[in-house]
Amino acid sequence: MIKGRISIFLLLAYPLCADEMVHKFKNPSFSGENTSSHYLTIENQEFSRKEAIKEEIKAYQEELEREAENTTLARFIRNLESRIYAQLSRQLVDNLFGETASTEGILELEGNTIEYKVEDDKVTLIITDDEGNTTTITVPLGSFTF
Repeated sequence: MIKGRISIFLLLAYPLCADEMVHKFKNPSFSGENTSSHYLTIENQEFSRKEAIKEEIKAYQEELEREAENTTLARFIRNLESRIYAQLSRQLVDNLFGETASTEGILELEGNTIEYKVEDDKVTLIITDDEGNTTTITVPLGSFTF
């Protein structure tokens, strides 16, 4: 029994060390430490996500446009328009410089009026659009030598 009392006495005499228990939140929104940088980080992440979504939508729309331009019908229409414009251009050049060249004429093309006149070794083209705006182009004939 004496041994038990001595062991209890030794345990009570042993110096005890303790510290205050302090709870700190890890999230800056709760603790207030570095809160502004935390909010900026969240705002930056939200902005980045919104920009990524906008870029995805834009890329998808561009992909749809490319697919629409590459359909068989769209390619056919572009090819047909190109051939029609080439034919009109050839007819205009034949009228200006061919064997039976005319000195003036008028051509209607997609709502635009193209007037041409050949006088004094120059060709004058007057292009009038739907709104009445005109563009005049004068080309000297002497520059068409090969």
